[in-house]
Amino acid sequence: MLSEPTYLPARMVAPEIEAHFKKHQLAAQNIPDSNVATAPDSHIIEAVIDIAFWSSMRREEGRSPNISLALLQPSQSDKPLIFGEKLRLTTQNLIKLAPAVEQPGIHLGVWPEGDDLFIWGTTHSVPAICFVLEVVEPGLLVIKHRRVDGFGKFVNVAVLQGDQIKVLDEATMGIADCPQLLKSLASMPLPSYMGESFNVLVQLAASMRLHKRGGLVLMVPAGTNKWKESIVQPVKYPVIPAYGSIDELMKLTDQERKKLEWKESLLEAIDLIGGFTAVDGATIITDKYDLLAFGAKAARSAHSVPVGQIIMTEPVAGGKAVRMHPAQSGGSRHLAAAQFVSDQHDSVALVASQDGQFTVFAWSVELNMVHAHRIDVLLL
Repeated sequence: MLSEPTYLPARMVAPEIEAHFKKHQLAAQNIPDSNVATAPDSHIIEAVIDIAFWSSMRREEGRSPNISLALLQPSQSDKPLIFGEKLRLTTQNLIKLAPAVEQPGIHLGVWPEGDDLFIWGTTHSVPAICFVLEVVEPGLLVIKHRRVDGFGKFVNVAVLQGDQIKVLDEATMGIADCPQLLKSLASMPLPSYMGESFNVLVQLAASMRLHKRGGLVLMVPAGTNKWKESIVQPVKYPVIPAYGSIDELMKLTDQERKKLEWKESLLEAIDLIGGFTAVDGATIITDKYDLLAFGAKAARSAHSVPVGQIIMTEPVAGGKAVRMHPAQSGGSRHLAAAQFVSDQHDSVALVASQDGQFTVFAWSVELNMVHAHRIDVLLL
C-alpha cells in the first residue's frame, strides 16, 4: 500500500508532469520504429517523487545517495539485471541500494504492482519518453526522459529543490522576444523536442559543468576577426590551425556516419573542447564550432562603453524577464561575457559557474541590450 506523501511539492507538480508525459508519449508513438514507455499516472509520480526526496535527505555511512529511478517494466529494457525478489520502493531500500548504482547511466527499475511500487532491478537502457527521476544531491531532484533518438543529454522536464518547483517552459523557453538568442539556441533539446537533431552547444554546456571549475566560451562568426578587438593581444594559447573536428563530423552524410562511430566521435570532440574551458580565461570557438583559442583574456573594446544593464530570463513556466546590472548575474566571467556580447553583437557567450549555474549571453536586437538566459535547469 502506498504511503500518504508528505513532500508537498510532489503533490503540487505531479498532475502537470503526468500531462507532459502522456502528451509526448502519445506523439512519440507516431514515430516509426520507436520504443516508447508507458505514461505514469499522477499518484505514481507523486509517490516516486516523495520517496526519492526523503531518501535524498538521508545519509548512509556519512554519504548522501546519488540515484536514478526509471519507471518501466523489465520487458521494456535491453539486458536488465533483475533481482531474485522485488523490493518495495522505500526510503530504506533506496539508501541501501544507492552505493551500487551511483555510476552514471545506471537506473533502478521501478514499476507498480497491485497497490504498491517495487524495485525490480537495474538497467542501462530505457525506452523513449520514459519517466526518470535523478537524485542529484540532498533535496535536489530532476525529472527527465530519454530523447526519441537516444542521442545526447536526457530532456529535463522539472527540477525540484526543497520547496522550489521549476517546470520547464516547453513552448518558448522564455526567449520569444529575442530572435538572436532564439537562433543561437535553435534545436535545443527541450521537453517538447522529438526529432533527431543534435545541439552541440547544450552538449558543450553539459561538458563544461562536469569539471566544476567554471568556464567561459565566446562563440564568434567564422571567417571574421572583429572579435579580436575585445580580446587582449596576443592570445596566450592560440590553436593553429583551428580545431575543426566538430564541424567536419556534423557535415558528414548519413551514409558516411554509418561507416564510423559517429556519435562517440562527436561527443569526444565536444568533450575535448569542454576540457579546455577549465583553463583560466575564455575559450574561443566559431559558430561552426571550430576551436580558435583558449585561456584568452576578454576586455572591453576601445570603441565601446561599459555595459550597464542586461535582461535575465530562465526557461521555466511562470518565469519573468528581469532587468539588472550584469554584476548581479554572477562573477567576473558573467561581467566579461556581458561586455563581450555588448561589444560584439554577432557573438554568443556561455558561462559555467563553479556552483553549477549556466548562462548564455546574446544580443537582443528588439531590446537593444544583452539578454542573459540561465539554462542550468536543462543541464542537471
